[in-house]
Amino acid sequence: MDVGRIEAVVWRNRALTLFDRVSVPVAVCDLHGQVRLANPAMAAECGTTPGRLRGRDVLELFRPQEATQVDRIAEALRLRHRSRYQVSVCWRSPGGAERYGELTADPVSDSVDETPALLVMLRVRGERTAHRAPEPPPVTPVEGQVLALLAGGATTTRAARELGLSKDGVTYHLRRLSARWGAANRTELVARAYALGVLAPGVWPPEARAAEAE
Repeated sequence: MDVGRIEAVVWRNRALTLFDRVSVPVAVCDLHGQVRLANPAMAAECGTTPGRLRGRDVLELFRPQEATQVDRIAEALRLRHRSRYQVSVCWRSPGGAERYGELTADPVSDSVDETPALLVMLRVRGERTAHRAPEPPPVTPVEGQVLALLAGGATTTRAARELGLSKDGVTYHLRRLSARWGAANRTELVARAYALGVLAPGVWPPEARAAEAE
């Protein structure tokens, strides 16, 4: 092996070492967006290893937010324009959060006539945490039954009769629930019970869901 070839191998190995140590997510893709090489930071964004990213489509890993951006870039690359291209993307992090940012692609090659590869860098802008519905506040079985009867149009007297309680007993549970949820009246109390998942939606006559004893 001649000296020039040895030096080329040495510099290639140094470049690969530096590539792996860069904290910015980076990948080298072919002109069609298939990953040829990825550094650990890029693989970490996908929850995998660099070797497992090889051959994957970068625009499947990081979803473009505007299809027209990708179309314009594809046309520019077809015409061998050598500009820097940027695509707004979003993706799911290994932890489940929805992240968003930009992919920047720079065409690179040894000569102008050679088909370029794409040096792709990912810039993370932020993440949107998944929205979770609030957990239903705990209600006792009796409270759940009172709410269900109230939602069905029962009066205090009827609710007391069906539950074997006094009218004062029913009123006590209603006041307790209203204070707990900050409800101003019985209509709001029923609305909050449905919104919080205490009453089962789409069921008639109304019934409590996931009632828990204290």
